[in-house]
Amino acid sequence: MPFYMYDPPRRFVAGAVGQPGERTFYLQASDGSRVTSVSLEKFQVSQLAERLDELLDEVLRRTGGSASVPGVPGVPAADDGPLDLPLMEEFRVGAIALAWDGETDRVVIEAQEESESPVEPLAEVVPADGPGVLRVRLTPEDARAFAQRALRIVAQGRPPCPLCGLPLDAAGHICPRQNGYRAGHD
Repeated sequence: MPFYMYDPPRRFVAGAVGQPGERTFYLQASDGSRVTSVSLEKFQVSQLAERLDELLDEVLRRTGGSASVPGVPGVPAADDGPLDLPLMEEFRVGAIALAWDGETDRVVIEAQEESESPVEPLAEVVPADGPGVLRVRLTPEDARAFAQRALRIVAQGRPPCPLCGLPLDAAGHICPRQNGYRAGHD
């Protein structure tokens, strides 16, 4: 399968297409005319953003603030633009790996295709017959900006019920706090 490398990408963002409750989530990397889009689950987007912030905070802590990592999210300009079109999914993400490259002060993010035979995460050599891999290398500023946008995208979903916290649907909501029943559960 293909190996997509962006070092660095012109743009790397998370985005969603569709109505809340029916959205499809994507990671999208681009540089010039080359665009790579991979689909993934909402929780994967959320976890990636949270882990990125944790990784950058840990790098700051370990270096005593000497690393070129923005300590406060919000330093970089926000990228709120839509996903690049046409939106063509290269593969569906199964696993995501995250690392800090201390030699170049870069964050490395790797999204690997769902597969029965995954490859070693962040391996130097990616086998041609293995699952698809999207790997990006980001500055700490770009990683913070990615995490901020990703968390905003995730938060744009269905509003939570004020009583139970479950997502409210336009078609209705069976609140377990009001009647003790939750659809699909006995």
